[in-house]
Amino acid sequence: MRVPGSLPRIIGIANVVVITVAVIGLSLLPAGPRPEAGPKAAEHGRSPAAAASPEPSASPVGQPPGVVATPEFARQVRANEAGLVPVLMYHRILAKRHASLDRTPDQLRKELVRLAERGYVPITAREFASGDIRVPAGKHPVVLTFDDGHPSHFGLGADGGPLPGTAVAVIQEVAGRYPGFRPVATFWVNREPFGLRDRAAQEAAVRWLVDHGYEVANHTWGHPNLRMLKRKKVGEQIVRIERLLKKLGAPPSETMALPYGSMPRPKKAARSGSWDGTRYDFAGVFLAGAEPSLSPYAKKFDRGAIQRIQSNGKKGECRKWCSQYWLEWLDKHPRERYVSDGDPERISIPEALRGNIVAKRGLQVIAY
Repeated sequence: MRVPGSLPRIIGIANVVVITVAVIGLSLLPAGPRPEAGPKAAEHGRSPAAAASPEPSASPVGQPPGVVATPEFARQVRANEAGLVPVLMYHRILAKRHASLDRTPDQLRKELVRLAERGYVPITAREFASGDIRVPAGKHPVVLTFDDGHPSHFGLGADGGPLPGTAVAVIQEVAGRYPGFRPVATFWVNREPFGLRDRAAQEAAVRWLVDHGYEVANHTWGHPNLRMLKRKKVGEQIVRIERLLKKLGAPPSETMALPYGSMPRPKKAARSGSWDGTRYDFAGVFLAGAEPSLSPYAKKFDRGAIQRIQSNGKKGECRKWCSQYWLEWLDKHPRERYVSDGDPERISIPEALRGNIVAKRGLQVIAY
């Protein structure tokens, strides 16, 4: 898989820059049989009505009906399931930005519309890390992630729906306009999810999100720099928020995001461990940014250090490392981007990339 030649040498510097920016920004925070593959089957999605007002469901939200991919069909849709996937990182969504990490509701809306119009379909971090990517044929997965559980991410209004201007309200709005755009995202939270201190309010918020297909998962109890903690304290930070999420009705976290993108010592303590008799074992641990992620089927994919991209324009430190730059780069290099075959039971790739992937969960590989 080709990426800019200088990237491997300077990606470490970029990550440090992103983490530094994060520290500055965060310091400002207030406390049947399946149909055969074909164009029609591949393009089926949710109805506009379902997108605008999804009903609580135990099944994944807005996932397309399955198809059975063949080499001919994979070639037709130019499937490349070894390609790069943008995992976008958001923090606060504010009407007036106070830090470089902040985005306004309008900036978020414009970015989501751009993604929808370019054929991206959201999946959760859990779906991505576990390799459960169910995207229509010819489309591209994107992962929308929000750190810190800020009030600007989600709140319930008097009507029982998302408060206007919050991240979830914007996602639901865009999904209503673009029926193929699944209204899902991942929210990594700390000890006061969405700024809520009342336990009943916390539970109502988490249950609404989970019932509507969103992922609410682990961002540690107090957002410490895990590199500065001993292993036992790392486990405590992870287990305490995990216990809270269980009380609030969330399923066990399968993913977590590292505060400040900072990895503990040893690295494996972030992905699995225990504290006070409670164990954790994540399918994926996510960093703080700087480049698209490898496909979860790629041999070099590291579940313990999954890359993300900070949502931002092309200014300052973001000239080459944030979402505008990378989404434009993927548009210019379509052969590098993940393109789905529409079949969750098969991995379709160009023959030249056969050596780059590992079949997960016994999935059949189609090389064309």
